[in-house]
Amino acid sequence: MTTLLNLLSALALLVWGTHIVRTDVLRVYGAQLRRILSTSIKRRSLAFLAGVGVTSLVQSSNATAVIVCSFVAQGLVGLTPALTIMLGADVGTALMTGVLSFDLSWISPLLIFGGVVVYLSRRHTSTGRLARAVIGLGLILLALEMITAATRPMIQGAGIKVLFSTLTGDIILDALIGAVFAMLTYSSLAAVLLAATLATSGIISLKVALCLVIGANLGSGILALLTAASQNVAGRRVALGSMLFRLSGAIVVLPFIHYIELWIALLGKDLRLSVVAFHVLYNTVRCGLLLPLVEPMSRLCVRLLPESQKDEEDAAVARHLDLAAIDTPSLALANASREVLRIGDLIEKMLLSLLPVIRDNNQQRAQQIRKLDDDVDKLYTAVKMYLARVSREELNEKEVRRWTNIVTLTINLEQAGDIIERIVKGIESKKIALQRSFSAAGMNEVCEMHARLVASLQLGLSVFLDGDLKSAQKLLAEKEAFRDLERAYSKTHLTRLAGETQQSIETSSLHLDLISDMRRMHSLFCSTAYPVLDEAGMLRRSRMDIGDDPVVVQERQEFGDYSHPP
Repeated sequence: MTTLLNLLSALALLVWGTHIVRTDVLRVYGAQLRRILSTSIKRRSLAFLAGVGVTSLVQSSNATAVIVCSFVAQGLVGLTPALTIMLGADVGTALMTGVLSFDLSWISPLLIFGGVVVYLSRRHTSTGRLARAVIGLGLILLALEMITAATRPMIQGAGIKVLFSTLTGDIILDALIGAVFAMLTYSSLAAVLLAATLATSGIISLKVALCLVIGANLGSGILALLTAASQNVAGRRVALGSMLFRLSGAIVVLPFIHYIELWIALLGKDLRLSVVAFHVLYNTVRCGLLLPLVEPMSRLCVRLLPESQKDEEDAAVARHLDLAAIDTPSLALANASREVLRIGDLIEKMLLSLLPVIRDNNQQRAQQIRKLDDDVDKLYTAVKMYLARVSREELNEKEVRRWTNIVTLTINLEQAGDIIERIVKGIESKKIALQRSFSAAGMNEVCEMHARLVASLQLGLSVFLDGDLKSAQKLLAEKEAFRDLERAYSKTHLTRLAGETQQSIETSSLHLDLISDMRRMHSLFCSTAYPVLDEAGMLRRSRMDIGDDPVVVQERQEFGDYSHPP
């Protein structure tokens, strides 16, 4: 039992080490690696080499697959170069397996010790993250040594040999076991290295190890398919093509595994190197032969996964929330910012449709506003869940502020959508249903406030995007002017009531609620100015306190602290 626990813990350490290396390399160099993948598509050879290089650094073809699938899903990369990159990724992970197969146990303590020292002293910097990747590499080497040590006593156990001989009765079952293990460990590298170690220890034969290697490649392809399931059709095609490439290689090679075993055995008596050499040769030859077939495979994937009308028309589907960028905080925040701007565009459409509802009793526009508000709610939820997956512990001070600003604007825009929908309900019940109308003067006031509301939304989104100080100052001044305008129009409305204007009397409650809701929305749109002014040290203390202003008190009560700086 102790031996088995030692083996399982060594496997867990191997998986954890590969995870640390992949995660921290992507966090430090994720933007550069993604740029390499997205720009090396003009020539097939460059795309192939880009796949080899990036996968060698992150030590995971699955990580490369996630990035490439997201690029294709967003229309940044075509399907043919994406499949070329994936073939290069298969070669890259095989080459890294070959490097790690050498006896590097002597360097493991140095990597772990040096990495820990640097990481503890510079934890929240890029150097600290690279140091953690070095620790992960040291853990991988240590885990391989532990696996070798744990399997030595297992050679003496007859029960273990019987168990493995029972589980590996034929080549198909061997390949399936390899695929399952690669999926459980989320790493074909771990599966191949384990197969090589078990073969060296005499627990499994060379033929079984070779079948496990082929199965590990299939398992990695299945993982890519499962990961790409959340992408649109274009993204799923990449994973499908890569899987078909892997499956075709297995179908061709497995029937001849007995002959390949004899040929591989001639390479030397070291079974560990023999298994790893087969892994490198198998992927290199397979990908080299399949490289000219990427275009036919692209056409086949398009036929197998045709574009659906729903994918083309669904505007509420998030377009920029790339899950592959989660491990690269700067990219993840940039993607979330782009999606929030989409929400802002939907709010602008709602505002532009609101005026015909108020002025012309347009019921069709009212229905359009309800549909747009549903889309806003869906995107709001998507952005919120996406940002929740970004680890705030890994963000620097500037990124934390940006994360907070994105969350704040997302909440404010969602609240603005709810306010617009509430205005529409009020118009329908108090104006359209009762066949009432605003006075000409009252309608002119509403139109003027609406125009300034739309302009402030556009300016607020611009401030959020570029952080321009002058625009932020203009936005804050506009907020004060809009508040004064609301108070002035409330007084003029009361004056019309005193003059017993019939239309004003009939729509008094609706009119006051409408301009009050517009002021609330305007405050939400102007909130993007506060972080910019605060960072520049230009935010007056009076702006940061609630004070005795009843309007500000009401805003705080209704919207929390999102309309104002903390």
